Amino acid sequence: MDLHFYNTIEQPAIAEFKDRGSKFLAYSFPVTTIEQCKKHLAQLKKEHPKAVHHCLAYRIGVDGSTFRVTDDGEPAGSAGRPILGQIDSKQLTNIMVVVVRYFGGTLLGVPGLINAYKTATSLALQLAPIVQKPVEIEYELNFDYHQMNEVMMIVKQTNCSVVEQEAQLFVALKIGIPKHRLTEVLSKIEELNGVTYKTALLV
Repeated sequence: MDLHFYNTIEQPAIAEFKDRGSKFLAYSFPVTTIEQCKKHLAQLKKEHPKAVHHCLAYRIGVDGSTFRVTDDGEPAGSAGRPILGQIDSKQLTNIMVVVVRYFGGTLLGVPGLINAYKTATSLALQLAPIVQKPVEIEYELNFDYHQMNEVMMIVKQTNCSVVEQEAQLFVALKIGIPKHRLTEVLSKIEELNGVTYKTALLV
């Protein structure tokens, strides 16, 4: 896995797969928090109250270290794992896939279920364009308001992202610096008089 970049999706996608009367609707969502995952799942349960299963998998974090799989009543390992397997085969993170199943009257058996959840997920991931994003390190900058333009010029030129901003006479700006450009960005900031910076480490 590249230490400076990660793959994810930017837009949700929906795909449908049918097998012997059962209908599998796969929804893929870009997510960055477990809270967002819970909201998407709650929304889908509202939209599909008559579905028998809402199985899911998600992987979160630029290192992909946070993940979960749920079979939601299907035989163990027949739904959540195959969904996660598809996410991992494309080396994606910050993504959640929920597969909603409507039962069609015929039992598919564990191999049939694994195939159905895998195929539905794969179809949804084919419809969601994959984007490569830089791994960012957060820094907090402090400076006088009149230096805003100079600082923002560096932020734009080096593709940093603005995470948080508090502006009065004195500005506290939290930015995400692409890891592969960290040295370049910090040396440019150091050239500006009166601008201080520190890492905004997650506590």
